[in-house]
Amino acid sequence: MAIDEKEVNQDAEVKSAKSEKKAKKDKSSQELEKIKADYEALNDRYMRTLAEYDNFRKRTQKDIEQRVSYTKTDILSKILPVVDNFERAAFNADSDFDGYKKGIEMTVNQFMEILKGLGVEAFGEVGEEFDPNFHNGVMHVDDESLGENVIADVFMKGYKIGDKVIRPATVKVAN
Repeated sequence: MAIDEKEVNQDAEVKSAKSEKKAKKDKSSQELEKIKADYEALNDRYMRTLAEYDNFRKRTQKDIEQRVSYTKTDILSKILPVVDNFERAAFNADSDFDGYKKGIEMTVNQFMEILKGLGVEAFGEVGEEFDPNFHNGVMHVDDESLGENVIADVFMKGYKIGDKVIRPATVKVAN
């Protein structure tokens, strides 16, 4: 009977080891399934975030394009009356020189008012101090009647919006 008990104990140990192995395998399978489910959830979340970002980028690009288009339309609608006035002046054969000159001056003033309304400021006048941040000095002249580093002549006015220079003034600098 001793042998039978030994065999029974061995069988019990083998069965116990097999059941432990099966339990570990089941636990590992459950952990693997949990990891797979977590991975799938995170991957789904990542893909949704990626799609959201792509949609956001496309909406933003479309919004920028619309704003640029509206801005161009707004500016052009303000400038077109000036173009109309220049066309009237150019094709008016009946006008005398003084009337023609007055019409051109009025049109230029109208255009400058539009620029002023858009926040554009002209700069670069004779007698101002030369500043390389705002002026493009293309000539130099020695003139004792003008001070040092003073604008003697303006070839093209400069324009800026706020502190941003659109075009520097092209000038002749004295001394």
